[in-house]
Amino acid sequence: MSSANSQPLPLPRICWITSGRETDGSGQQISRLLQELPLNRPAMVLIREKQLNGRQLLALASRIAKETLPNGSRLMLSERMDIALAAGLHGVHLPEHSCPADRLSSASPGMLIGKSVHSPESALAAEKEGVDYLFFSPVFASLSKPGYGPLQGTALLREVCRATSVPVFALGGIRPENTIPCIECGAWGVASLGLFTETANFRKTAETIDRLLP
Repeated sequence: MSSANSQPLPLPRICWITSGRETDGSGQQISRLLQELPLNRPAMVLIREKQLNGRQLLALASRIAKETLPNGSRLMLSERMDIALAAGLHGVHLPEHSCPADRLSSASPGMLIGKSVHSPESALAAEKEGVDYLFFSPVFASLSKPGYGPLQGTALLREVCRATSVPVFALGGIRPENTIPCIECGAWGVASLGLFTETANFRKTAETIDRLLP
């Protein structure tokens, strides 16, 4: 993995989110799935294991940081900038209603910061904070969180993408068949938890989505 202070590269177009089911921080299943990523496509991987304590999360993040991933890939951690720094990851992803991103970026220059949003107004607010990218969700019915929030749909995704110059990842119910409509709405890329953790043939699914992205 390249370090967080390497020459900046364009953001990957795909973000895979871990399941939140790690029990001990060993990360064996995550490591196995990472080895199935297409070799010619950089990916963003968001470690989202909120049930782990700090020690377990640091152990997991440190292990994942040693994985060999496609050039230009980014490893992110949910919320914990202190652990992301200690493990040598590239940055953190924040919930919509969390501390302002500029507060973290001023204390941790060079680290990527993303944020979840659910409206054009929230996207604009996050842009003013200086975030590097946004997750907008749920665009479609979630594969991993059935019933999670009202569906936003592609019309609102288009509004969000038009409202901000920050790269937007469409999240929620992403499948190969609805990837292109998201890109046509102006999304920079797509993000998925369900496909990363629930798909029997992850490599085939990842390769299919890879071919659909710019």
